[in-house]
Amino acid sequence: MAIPVGTQAPDFTLKSKQATGIVDVKLSSHFGKKNTVLLFFPLAFTGVCTQEMCDVTAGLNAYTGLGAEVIAVSVDSPFAQEAWAHKEKITLTLASDLNKTTAQAYGTLLPDLMGLGSVSARAAFVIDKGGVVRYSEQTPTPKDLPNFNAIKATLAKLQ
Repeated sequence: MAIPVGTQAPDFTLKSKQATGIVDVKLSSHFGKKNTVLLFFPLAFTGVCTQEMCDVTAGLNAYTGLGAEVIAVSVDSPFAQEAWAHKEKITLTLASDLNKTTAQAYGTLLPDLMGLGSVSARAAFVIDKGGVVRYSEQTPTPKDLPNFNAIKATLAKLQ
C-alpha cells in the first residue's frame, strides 16, 4: 500500500540517463525550491506506461506552471529508459529504481507482474517543498492511470 498523505517522503538518489551521461536524481534537491510530482510506473515500452508518460510530457507545462518538477520512476535500467524516451519523445525526467528500494520505500512494489518479477505499481505522489506527501494514489491495477486532475488540484493548493 502506498505511503499516506502527511508522511515525510523517503528521500532517494536514482540514476537517469541524460544527454550529458548518467546523472543522479535526488528528491531532496527540490526541497525548499519546488514541489515534486513523483510517478511510479511498471515498465518502459508497454502500452499504458507509454500513454501515461507521453500524456504527461504533452502537458508538462501545466505542472511547471504549478511550480512542480515531474519525476517518473520505474525498475528499468537508465539505458532502457533513455531508448524508450527517445523513441516516444518523452521529455520528463525518468529515474531508474533498478534495485527496487525506492518503490519499496513508497509502498508501491508489486511482488510479481504477469510472472515477470517484482515491479512498481502505478502510483502518483505530490511532495511539497518541505518533503511532505500531499497526495498519494496507487491505482487499482497497472492498467489504470492516476487521477491527474486531482494531482493538479493538489499542486494548485500548494501555490
